[in-house]
Amino acid sequence: MSVVPNPGNGKITVPELLQRKTSAAGSPSNSKKIVCLTAYDYPTARLLDEAGVDVILVGDSVAMVALGYDSTLPVTLDEMIHHARAVRRGTKHALLVADMPFGSYHSDTAESLRNAVRFVKEAGVEAVKVEGGERRLELIARLTEAEIPVMGHIGLTPQSVNALGGYRVQGKTPDAAEQMIRDARAVEAAGAFAIVLEAVPRELAAQITRELRIPTIGIGAGPDCDGQILVVHDLLGLTFGQTPKFARQYANIRPIISKAVRGYCDDVRGGTFPSDGESYHAARMAMEQQEAPVNSDGDW
Repeated sequence: MSVVPNPGNGKITVPELLQRKTSAAGSPSNSKKIVCLTAYDYPTARLLDEAGVDVILVGDSVAMVALGYDSTLPVTLDEMIHHARAVRRGTKHALLVADMPFGSYHSDTAESLRNAVRFVKEAGVEAVKVEGGERRLELIARLTEAEIPVMGHIGLTPQSVNALGGYRVQGKTPDAAEQMIRDARAVEAAGAFAIVLEAVPRELAAQITRELRIPTIGIGAGPDCDGQILVVHDLLGLTFGQTPKFARQYANIRPIISKAVRGYCDDVRGGTFPSDGESYHAARMAMEQQEAPVNSDGDW
């Protein structure tokens, strides 16, 4: 079992995020935006955490950006827990949230609760995220009753890609906007501590943000939300194919990786790697062993 870091020393908690929303309502000038990113492995999580990210989401987007699937639907509960455990080991400061994958909360509530409990006990996550609005009211209420914090997600919900007919902006018509407002209110009423708004018009996201008492986290929802989230691979230029309009690229490390690997290939094929200085020598090793015996962990 992974151990959840103790609050304090800058550790982000669910109550603190809720307090930020309360403080912002009292004085918008004191608003402190919530910074969220995805991570799927230990080194990435550690780098994000040390950089000061508030919330790290082990997103089911791992299916597309790390596992090569065409959608988020194929990733399994066991795979998500595997990645969440790795991220837990690299996270000390940020609040750790994990996506419940498609199929893990779509049957009866008892099984959904068992699956959420697995995330907490086996991966050490501090909250789970579920997609859907009014239809998730009972589920969110049951999870929060079991003291598992829940982050909601409405708008473009990737697990509904087949029902939506593709990845499209949601809430563009008056009826669709009204339904989204009802969904947001239902998620809040059920006990969620925050809600992701994905691919919705800025004006609608701003209205929902004003009306809710819980923080809104935008992704393709404009700058008026209480926080923002991006897929880290989009931010770093590590995705293949077309990226969404809202996915600002802060670095492009793909050519850097490609250049490094090509250099390695050239050196191996040309016989220049490893060099003599990067090799071990029998006489030197015998001398070093006499002076300082190798410990049980080996000598590198």
